[in-house]
Amino acid sequence: MKVQDIKIEEYQYDLPEERIAKYPLAQRDASKLLLFRQNNLSEDTYSNLAQNIPEGALMLFNNTKVIPARLLMAKPTGGIVEIFCLEPLGELSVEMAKHGESEWKCLVGGAKKWKEGPVSATWGTEPDQIHQLSAEVLERGSSHFSIKFRWQPAEYTFAEVLSSIGQIPLPPYLDREAEELDRERYQTIYADLEGSVAAPTAGLHFTPAVFSRLENKNIDLDFITLHVGAGTFKPVSAPTIGHHDMHAEYFDVSRDLLQKLITAHQAQRPVVAVGTTTLRTLESLYLMGCKLLNSPNLDREALEIRQWDAYELDHETIPVEKALQALLTWLEGNEFSRLVAKTQLLIAPGYPVKMISGLCTNFHQPGSTLLLLVAALVGEEWKKMYQYALDNGFRFLSYGDGCYIEI
Repeated sequence: MKVQDIKIEEYQYDLPEERIAKYPLAQRDASKLLLFRQNNLSEDTYSNLAQNIPEGALMLFNNTKVIPARLLMAKPTGGIVEIFCLEPLGELSVEMAKHGESEWKCLVGGAKKWKEGPVSATWGTEPDQIHQLSAEVLERGSSHFSIKFRWQPAEYTFAEVLSSIGQIPLPPYLDREAEELDRERYQTIYADLEGSVAAPTAGLHFTPAVFSRLENKNIDLDFITLHVGAGTFKPVSAPTIGHHDMHAEYFDVSRDLLQKLITAHQAQRPVVAVGTTTLRTLESLYLMGCKLLNSPNLDREALEIRQWDAYELDHETIPVEKALQALLTWLEGNEFSRLVAKTQLLIAPGYPVKMISGLCTNFHQPGSTLLLLVAALVGEEWKKMYQYALDNGFRFLSYGDGCYIEI
């Protein structure tokens, strides 16, 4: 069966509302951990994760940082417009550092009532320290708006403006307003590079104590960056996955990490991904290398991974280290110290994951592309995993518990 013919109805399950974790636990690493090894299930907690990861493994995390991307702005008549910043129209790092104005692709709530003219918001507490942000529509698209933001004083960067006036964009299934605790708890403790509008939630369970235990077991911890887009919450509304458009996301990986991955695979060291975003980035690196082995002179845009590349490229017999070496050689030849590119990769049953031996991940929504990714790793056993979690008090989705899948 072609991957495009996968029926979404086969990846549904009944998730009661009360099983969705609306708030995080008081202690991050107290979250329950479901262990899946050789088709067997057992339980532990994240505080004991190091006991379950092979000694000497390479463990990779996504160090993206969630930006306060939700803005509530007032029309001149007093009505409220909600603006959700999806991604900048220019390069992310440049737009976040801009002074005075910045242009973004956005979702707009209450758009029908926003006929024309700018909307605005203010911040600051002292009369002589009231600052203003305004937004005007550049273009109205079918699925998003292009919006120009302007603010005074212009000495502030757009990152500072968002930090002052924006709200953390919680997933819609939490069905509540963001609170002060979410500014800390909807970030991983290692969040570093701003750009996500959703957290890489598998990492929310990690604490300094967990990291210390992992390092004491000679487990090497390193980081990639993939800026998570709002499309991660986009439900699959089509009957088959072939009619679903996967969202594209930016990632950033260093040449040094590529070399570390090559060395790890040559030595047959276990590689563990924390989160589906980390896994999608790693598999994208492999597929990019496969592209270069076929066409060594590709430019960066042609190198980027599209939704169906994993199923259309001839990669079945290409070793990981050979593909990664081709990508490393391309970076060196172009004098790039880092690879910054987009991926639209969909991982679903039928794709043989190449880059990892284990995955830490949360429990995902019914009928989601993330659940398809889990099924690509464990096949029909995902049903047994999820039923066990439902039967044994596990908490689901972003603030919920998680699992460690050994492949």
